[in-house]
Amino acid sequence: MPDAVPALNLLVFGGGYLGRAAALEAIRRGGRATATSRDPERRRALQAEGITAVDPTDAEALKTALDAATAVLVTAAPDAHGCPALRALGPVAGDAWPDWIGYASSTSVYGDRAGGWVFEDGPLNAATLEGARRVRAERDWLDGARGMGLTVQIFRLPGFYGPGRNVVERLRNGTAKLVRKPGQIFNRIHVDDIVSGLFASMARPRPGAAYNLTDDEPAPAHAVMEWVADRLGLPRPPEVDLDDPAVTEAMRRFYLDSKRVSNALAKAELGWRPAYPTWREGLATMLDAPPPLRLVS
Repeated sequence: MPDAVPALNLLVFGGGYLGRAAALEAIRRGGRATATSRDPERRRALQAEGITAVDPTDAEALKTALDAATAVLVTAAPDAHGCPALRALGPVAGDAWPDWIGYASSTSVYGDRAGGWVFEDGPLNAATLEGARRVRAERDWLDGARGMGLTVQIFRLPGFYGPGRNVVERLRNGTAKLVRKPGQIFNRIHVDDIVSGLFASMARPRPGAAYNLTDDEPAPAHAVMEWVADRLGLPRPPEVDLDDPAVTEAMRRFYLDSKRVSNALAKAELGWRPAYPTWREGLATMLDAPPPLRLVS
């Protein structure tokens, strides 16, 4: 089992779905959490859950939060200019960087492997603009860490799901689309398993480490969709081609990559094990769950 993490003061840059989950876990463990959001309504929702919310453009508030933080988690996506967290935090940090900094990246950095296995020490051949931006952001954080003696860890995540964000809901509300692409396969992970991996790293930090946090069973998207539909007693959604106008550009990009992602390093070094080792266990918990309360994104 992973070592226990003392109560901490966590600063999350990016108070979205994953950032909120990590902040709530810090509070559950007896610590405090601050999360950033540009959206005033989102900040109010975070505050209502006990998370201190700050506008990332408020340099004074951001400096106060960073000065008090014992750990920083970056979940904000990179843009054309690099990582927004690095741009915002760098000027206000001084010598106040904490002992643990985690950067939530993506398995898209590996690109397409035609269904083959990928490991953390493999080449980064991102096939999309978003993946290439992740590669750059990883490099910027690691280069900065080496220059300043910071303890930065990288976490490469596949598509993640959890309450309020899963195929069960999409099937129930009729928005699910079934795309069948022969040979396409990928991993997933439950948001709770990402959070447990992050806290396992806080207990056993290794500067410069990169970890794949994924489930144990890569599977094609249509297999998951059909399994859930059958258990809900709902008809399977009609199949659509990848170039169908109903398929979003984001979903189209998602299908460019086919790979199996190994989580062996995180298990070996962090003592981490996913509570939901496959998508079946994770989605089964949501089949009978009531519709969740939704927060503004």
